[in-house]
Amino acid sequence: PQLPAARCPCCALPTLHGDVCGRCLARTPHYDLTLAAFRYDFPLDKLLQSFKYGHRLALAGYFGRQLAELPADAPADVIIPLPLHPRRLRERGFNQALELARGVGRAWRTPVDARSCRRIRHTPAQADLPWLERARNVRGAFDCSADFSGQRLLLIDDVMTTGASLGELARTVKLHGAAQVTLLVLARALPSA
Repeated sequence: PQLPAARCPCCALPTLHGDVCGRCLARTPHYDLTLAAFRYDFPLDKLLQSFKYGHRLALAGYFGRQLAELPADAPADVIIPLPLHPRRLRERGFNQALELARGVGRAWRTPVDARSCRRIRHTPAQADLPWLERARNVRGAFDCSADFSGQRLLLIDDVMTTGASLGELARTVKLHGAAQVTLLVLARALPSA
């Protein structure tokens, strides 16, 4: 499922002419650009659920290649996968964002840093929450041990719905000096009409 060509460069939601959307104009996100490969819809939604919850790790290579084919509009010094809380990592057995980041890192010859940022607060799964509660759910959920002064970071996750988790991680890395933050997601969920 393809996304419309005219999208907000900041959050990747559809806009009339590809201009910055009203939401991003009204409240500038902590990230600078969002690159999304697909719209979160059938059949991709089922494939992603199978990858994430059905442990179909073989899909990671395919998904990583799809992400790596996106034009690198914003070069990055470091790729950071969205961290999972240790409890969630134990439950799932792997971090799907890290698996995607590895494929992109290989293709773009960009280092992947999965250690400098961590999720310090266990939160309910974002997918289980209404859209409006998601930002509050992840507030203060991340910490970084690195100094990212002047660096261009690429944050990766599988799906962007409200952007709350990636937005909070972007806020955290900017507090640690990141000069530019680009989001790279396999799928962008569109709000229901």
